Amino acid sequence: MLKTSLSFVFIALIALSLADVEISTLNPWGEMGRMALGIVTPDFRALWSYKSALLNTVIFAFCGTFLGAILGIGIASVFRFTPIRLFCAFIRSIHEIFWAFIFLPIVGLNSICGVLAIALPYAGTFAKVYAEIVQESDRRPLEGVPKNASRLSRFFYASLPVIYADAKHYTGYRFECALRASAILGFIGLPTIGFYLETAFREGMYSEATALLYGFYLLIASLKYWLKPRAIGIYVGAAFVLLSRNITVSWENITRFFTYDILPWPMRREGVFDGTHAVSFAWQPVLGWAREIFVHEAWEGIWNTVILTQVVLVGTGIFSVVMFPLACRHFAGKTSNRASHFALIVMRTTPEYILAYIFVQLWGPSMLPAICAILLHNGAILAFLSSNNADLVTLQLDAPRGRINRYFYEILPRVYGQFLAFLFYRWEVMMRESALLGLLGIYTLGFYIDSAISDDQLDKAVMLILITALLNMGIDSVSQFVRRRLKISTKLVTSS
Repeated sequence: MLKTSLSFVFIALIALSLADVEISTLNPWGEMGRMALGIVTPDFRALWSYKSALLNTVIFAFCGTFLGAILGIGIASVFRFTPIRLFCAFIRSIHEIFWAFIFLPIVGLNSICGVLAIALPYAGTFAKVYAEIVQESDRRPLEGVPKNASRLSRFFYASLPVIYADAKHYTGYRFECALRASAILGFIGLPTIGFYLETAFREGMYSEATALLYGFYLLIASLKYWLKPRAIGIYVGAAFVLLSRNITVSWENITRFFTYDILPWPMRREGVFDGTHAVSFAWQPVLGWAREIFVHEAWEGIWNTVILTQVVLVGTGIFSVVMFPLACRHFAGKTSNRASHFALIVMRTTPEYILAYIFVQLWGPSMLPAICAILLHNGAILAFLSSNNADLVTLQLDAPRGRINRYFYEILPRVYGQFLAFLFYRWEVMMRESALLGLLGIYTLGFYIDSAISDDQLDKAVMLILITALLNMGIDSVSQFVRRRLKISTKLVTSS
């Protein structure tokens, strides 16, 4: 594991030397001071003014998670088939904002766009996780079910009671993720909290922006008090009732999008110019069109996305290894432990897109804001998981008394395997985030996707999104290979 870790550090150092890391704003410290003033002087009156945006954030999350879970349950039953696994890997490898870009021309800028943008990738994620939970569950209860029982009966009486706890906890976690995804969908114009956050930051109203962020933190922190399994049906029903008021779908738009708008421009050129909307099937011009996009836009986007991902992968690992002892009972006192946990909660609750947006306002568009945003968000998640894992370790009687020696010779060696498992598990997520942050002016794949959408070139945008998905699927495959080779798993429990 040490050899593999050092190899990735070496790759990250090379990537960092090639990365565009600079500060281009004229007075970053002055802007940082105004932001700091806003942090300590939040304008909580804004929360009441934007209560509908907070409500929409919750509605999108409930509806998207529910649809994703229902679809995921259905797909999980056939997840063992390779085409199904590849389909799930594909749909979950595209970020929610990119799915929103795809749905915008079909359903317009309304609520159903946000819900579908969350539901579709979550369906692929739920299918994979639910299938793995069933596969790794205790199979002995099935032996007590009559052999002539239906498959549905076997599931409800023998499988569901065993997997219920794991499935419930993971679904709750995905709902928290859906709240973050719902929030950042506002940055592309949907009526969630992100829309007003962007406006507040853009206009320098940092007290309002801070109040909205505090309200979002409070919403996440309060989940354990009101998100109860018995009330889920009521919440979901109410969410769909409120959502239904804003749904507008045109089947004509859907048909035109899939049968014409996303076809490569050379196939549509003559039909557009002569007004017949005819389609040409000459493949040579299409190949030339695809080659030009790949050479002049996609290749640079892929290069910058990979460079950024490798830097933040190692940066996240270093940040997590340094930070988790501060939240671990074996190193920190009660006060510092709570303070560290609070800091980690804030960093992992704040969506990476919002963090990057703040840093871009401070430093300008380069890879530096993206590196810091992805590093802090994912590093906080990994530090939190690693500290919880380290808390399970029971120290031996001869364990070193000094904190430094205890860290390097007792705790770190026993949690490092699972730490690497979590880190490589997040690798594909970091790739998605690196591509996404191109929307903020950083030359990753998201930059070119946003440019194509702005120029109304849906065919080019779809091609670039497909390239992003394939790149993410490739990284996910490499991640799985590395974990199998190192024989590490996120299922490990580090205790003695």
